[in-house]
Amino acid sequence: MELRQLRYFVAAVEAGSLLKASSRLHVAQPALGQQITTLEDELGARLLQRSSRGVTLTEAGRVFLEHARIVLDDVERARLAVRESTSVPRGEVALGLTTTISLAATMPILSACAARYPLVRLKIVEAYSGFLRERLQSGRLDIALLYDDTLDPGLSKLPLLDDQLVLVTEACCDLPSTVALTDLARWPLVLPGREHGLRRLIDEACAQLGVEPNVVAEIESLTSVKRAAEAGIGHTILPQGAVAQEVADGRLRSVTIDRPRMSRRVICATNTTRPTSAASSAVSRLICQVIRDMVESGAWPAVWVKPSDAAPHPS
Repeated sequence: MELRQLRYFVAAVEAGSLLKASSRLHVAQPALGQQITTLEDELGARLLQRSSRGVTLTEAGRVFLEHARIVLDDVERARLAVRESTSVPRGEVALGLTTTISLAATMPILSACAARYPLVRLKIVEAYSGFLRERLQSGRLDIALLYDDTLDPGLSKLPLLDDQLVLVTEACCDLPSTVALTDLARWPLVLPGREHGLRRLIDEACAQLGVEPNVVAEIESLTSVKRAAEAGIGHTILPQGAVAQEVADGRLRSVTIDRPRMSRRVICATNTTRPTSAASSAVSRLICQVIRDMVESGAWPAVWVKPSDAAPHPS
């Protein structure tokens, strides 16, 4: 199996026909088609269904396409890593953030990266932790910031901070500065759906006390959850860092929940089984510094986990 064959196969899929792919690659169509046929013979499976209208992927082709792209991406990373070893960090770095972390950290990270590493292009992916872990393990992300401290095969996780969960209300709401978790049964709540990691943590904490939260609406968009709280539709529960700006602006109010372990640990995860570029290593170090500065300045109200207590552990 040759890299040339993988490139020809991916190009044919993206172009939709051998003719268009041959034109883009400046390769004769018969030669391109023969290389793909040789690849299929080696794999023992038909990858493309050919017709007068072009080519379409077979089921085997769909499976192979993802692997071919990962191999070609790794080759490109290796090429860039060699070039970067004697130069300033450059190239693309794919960073995954959960939505709640993204609300607090995206802009500070983007600003710091643009200032420190102008030749690095950040690709930001915002999704649930499970989706980000899957993309990190498959090599489609270089770094991920997650609310997660569990073990995962092939991942190294550096704990960064503990983000306290708070009750979030409209700014004019007349509540004491601290409330008990048992009080949640009395007030209307707007929360993410049950599959969301934040919602699972809330439900588990309530279940331990036999509390049934009064959920009046489930909203997947955390931005919309905050807007609902601001409009007085219901209270919500979010990490304090996710509402720091709105609280500072006087648009929302945060209230301490008198319950131990109502916090989420933010970790920086990387894949230990895949090659790391100079750019991704530099960005990873920069992200940790940016977030620590935010915690120490109060921009992200959280508890920083000291490096001596937070050595990265491979899973």
